[in-house]
Amino acid sequence: MSEAGRGPVATAASSTGRLVGIDLARGLAVFGMYAAHVGPDVSVGGPVGFLMEAARGRSSALFAVLAGFSLVIITGRPRPRTGRAGRQAVARVVVRAVLLMALGYVLTDLDTDIDVILSFYGLLFLLVVPLYRLRAATLAVVAAAGALVMPQVLFVVRRSAEAGDWADAVVAHDPLARITGTDGFVELLFTGEYPVLTWLPFIVAGMAVARLELGRARVRRLLTLTGGALAVAGYGGSWLALHLVPRALSAVSAATDGGSASSAWWSDTVGDPDGRTPVAWLLVAAPHSQTTFSVLGNTGVAVLVVAGCLTVVERLPGLTRTAAPVAAVGTMALTVYVLHIVALWCLDGVWYVPAIDSDTMSALPVLLCFIGAAVLLATAWKCLFRRGPLEYLIHMATRVVRHIR
Repeated sequence: MSEAGRGPVATAASSTGRLVGIDLARGLAVFGMYAAHVGPDVSVGGPVGFLMEAARGRSSALFAVLAGFSLVIITGRPRPRTGRAGRQAVARVVVRAVLLMALGYVLTDLDTDIDVILSFYGLLFLLVVPLYRLRAATLAVVAAAGALVMPQVLFVVRRSAEAGDWADAVVAHDPLARITGTDGFVELLFTGEYPVLTWLPFIVAGMAVARLELGRARVRRLLTLTGGALAVAGYGGSWLALHLVPRALSAVSAATDGGSASSAWWSDTVGDPDGRTPVAWLLVAAPHSQTTFSVLGNTGVAVLVVAGCLTVVERLPGLTRTAAPVAAVGTMALTVYVLHIVALWCLDGVWYVPAIDSDTMSALPVLLCFIGAAVLLATAWKCLFRRGPLEYLIHMATRVVRHIR
């Protein structure tokens, strides 16, 4: 009888702990984005250079995986909502997606050096919401199929766009392009820094993770093994392919204007293709290379981070308390992400650009200041409010869905 009385409390505590673990992972993703945007260049070498390189591309992929997790929370976890509640949940996701797209274009219009990801996230949410009722195994199959197929489709589409003028014709008739002053849906789907075709697997993988019984140690161990296997398959597979396929390394090096291809299996120091992209590019796993190897490797790292954060929260309460400020940043990730872009826009031309050289360690204090400011803001705000400022505004905007029957 006493055990039965403790059951609901234990379940609630476990559920809360798992959400804290997700917030912790989200906070680490924020810091990774900061590192990629204002931190030293990887050329500084040493431990700092390695950490900066590890953040490139992988932090945004972690964000995408966690976005899929959030979508499942909105639409019902562990069981998807049905009936009126299900319709309202779907409408809530749609409203959030539209607001994210609008906010993303506003930030893009600030014309900073940052490739803003929010508009891509918004479209991703709209495309994956029909999958919210699927089980974890089915979602995993969809994510795997997307990782294997979509990069090849994107490669063909981009080669076609390079060879013809159909993309310009589509942009000319795209109302989104006219409203935003961008390439509209062509950019979101194909030509942008975060093309939806190859970022769908990240979101769906996060949805699959959210459907698991993460309170079980066996599930977390399985998640760790899966993440490790994906990372090895992605980065290790790329290394093998580049060294085993004849002339692959030389083709990649030539396509990037002579850049070294030896690190293309995990690093973006190889550069981007200059001109026509060779078929050998499909063998690299560099961040933002939009290849199957890249998607597999980045997904694996994201899953490992999520599993690690969940394990820390479940097994190491002392370390969890120490990391509470990082988790606080994760609870208002959208706010601190937007604020750091606005801060860079405000500082551009004042002191940031002339005083900081990202090729040296002089950028490290700037990165630490951004991280420190985010931690202080989030910790103070968390003491007073449940949600961050932007998170609260979006929550309020989605309340209109209550009228759906």
